[in-house]
Amino acid sequence: MSKVTPISGFLEWLPAQRYAEQMVLDVIAEVFELHGFEPINTRAVEPVERLVGKGGDADKEIYAVSRLAADESDAKEAGLGLHFDLTVPFARYVLENSGKLTFPFRRYQIQPVWRGERPQAGRYREFVQADIDIVDGGELPFHYEVELPLVIADVFKRLPIGDFRIQVNNRKIPEGFYRGLGIDDITGTLRIVDKLDKIGPAKVKELLVAEGVSDENADKVLALAAISTSDSSFVEKVRALGVEHEILDEGLAQLKAVIDTAAEHAPGLLVAELKIARGLDYYTGTVYETQLVGDEAYGSICSGGRYDALASDGKKTYPGVGLSIGVSRLLAKLIGERGLAATRPTPTAVLVAVTDEASRDESMRVAAALRARGIPTLVSPKAAKFGKQIQFADRRGIPFVWFLGGESDGVPNADQVKDLRSGDQSDADRHTWTLPAEDAQPTLHLPG
Repeated sequence: MSKVTPISGFLEWLPAQRYAEQMVLDVIAEVFELHGFEPINTRAVEPVERLVGKGGDADKEIYAVSRLAADESDAKEAGLGLHFDLTVPFARYVLENSGKLTFPFRRYQIQPVWRGERPQAGRYREFVQADIDIVDGGELPFHYEVELPLVIADVFKRLPIGDFRIQVNNRKIPEGFYRGLGIDDITGTLRIVDKLDKIGPAKVKELLVAEGVSDENADKVLALAAISTSDSSFVEKVRALGVEHEILDEGLAQLKAVIDTAAEHAPGLLVAELKIARGLDYYTGTVYETQLVGDEAYGSICSGGRYDALASDGKKTYPGVGLSIGVSRLLAKLIGERGLAATRPTPTAVLVAVTDEASRDESMRVAAALRARGIPTLVSPKAAKFGKQIQFADRRGIPFVWFLGGESDGVPNADQVKDLRSGDQSDADRHTWTLPAEDAQPTLHLPG
């Protein structure tokens, strides 16, 4: 038998951790639905030609898919790759189903994605994302660019993640600024600036100069990226740099509207952070990144932006705006490092003890009656001594053990249920007994 060896970059939780993850996913889905988003799933693969060029350097990260038993006839089929995000397949989904969808279409999607990048803290080759997008036919109203971060804020406020900050920029600001400086390679410059948090301003300047940007203009690029305000005062700071361009004017006006409008609904929620560029090529307007306060070096846990041409068949275009929660990335911090856990480490709330194998059928009837009323129940695997059955439940975090009443002198005795945490034991009726409220609705908590 071959030795089992781990593969880096693929996250697998233990059962209690997976239970906590599922509770987080349930909260996310619940909030998305509260805000009117509809669930979809898309296939795991897309034609490689569609994936390449849709995400900056994504072609270097795409996992190609092929059959081991493929023959020459299979070579005629389009090359397939695992999707590296959920936005590109969603755009394809919109085009294929446009005649069946009602616009504006509000979708949420929670699925794994794959990227062949070097695994490191919070970065995996396979990870779960939770996306929301709004697309419309022809034109997309601006107000959706304000609405989406408010939805994400609603999600995070319901989770024990601590303080967070949603940073916003508009891709037209750096584009217009660079054009005003006479820089032609907008995409290349954006990608370099997007590395600012990773390599620092000195190295970014070095890369800019190596790409032909003058020393003076490189300093202005860095000055733009250094602007950060919690209100619309960023407009004056940009103007003070003395660069003019009509695209820059448009971007400043749009970002100011986002900041000002959001402030009416959630003061202080959004921060104008002009260093944010987002490496993906398809963003055209507002872009977002979200950080945990105190863990800024960890990077963004939720990002996205506006895209105007990603979903287009040449005749009609469906512009959209979306945000994506990096669920695996977020939970690697919360579960893996901070110890986020459910108040009960297992879905099971009751273990029905088995007095002896002859009475197992009755234990199963009790379990069936409890489950019929929504109480997660397990029947003991063995008719061992009660002490061992209690130990079995305790090791698994099951809070209650149910004992059959049996008979005394031909008179049936009441069943009993024991709370393993308090040690209390009392009579119970399978048809009326209910879980305490705190056990009926397990919650998430951080230690301490």
